[in-house]
Amino acid sequence: MLKDLIAKNRSYRRFDNNYKIEKKTLEELISLARLSASGANLQPLKFILSCENEKNARIFEQLIWAGYLADWDGPAAKEQPAAYIIILGDTTITKTFGCDHGIAAQSILLGAVEMGLGGCMVGSIKRDKLRKKLNIPDQYEILLVIAIGKPVEKIVIDPAKDGNIKYWRDANSIHHVPKRGLDELIIDTASTLYNSKIGLDNG
Repeated sequence: MLKDLIAKNRSYRRFDNNYKIEKKTLEELISLARLSASGANLQPLKFILSCENEKNARIFEQLIWAGYLADWDGPAAKEQPAAYIIILGDTTITKTFGCDHGIAAQSILLGAVEMGLGGCMVGSIKRDKLRKKLNIPDQYEILLVIAIGKPVEKIVIDPAKDGNIKYWRDANSIHHVPKRGLDELIIDTASTLYNSKIGLDNG
């Protein structure tokens, strides 16, 4: 079920580095992004694929992992991703990319989960250095990097308490992700309008 895929689609940051991902698998994930929605159907996104150790290392060095975990510098060598997908925006098609890369990234990650894999969208990127390391032409804006691999960490979803939404790890290295409840997310404007009218009528 889609609900199960979404629940399993967490931001995994530790992987089995012995598990290899083939380029064909990455191409299958890009096929999902290709079929996804695009603003004005411009389809301005391009992708760089990496599943080779040397190229992976060049990408890994330019990523900043898990901002809320101040005492963690990112996955150790044996837990680094097996592959990456870099999402680029082609500025010869449009100068603004809206939410296209978010939609594409979600499609890619849901596909990865369905394959028994997992990943993480990384937006904290040393973009200038990454561009130089991979010789990315200036016409492409670096939007996101998606790390992909076979997860080796357990992630659980907790209710957010007192507005605290910072993810954290417990003594057993289980990663906890607080989520706000539906009662906090859904706003009933009709009820608010009705109550305000009653207040005016009684005033």
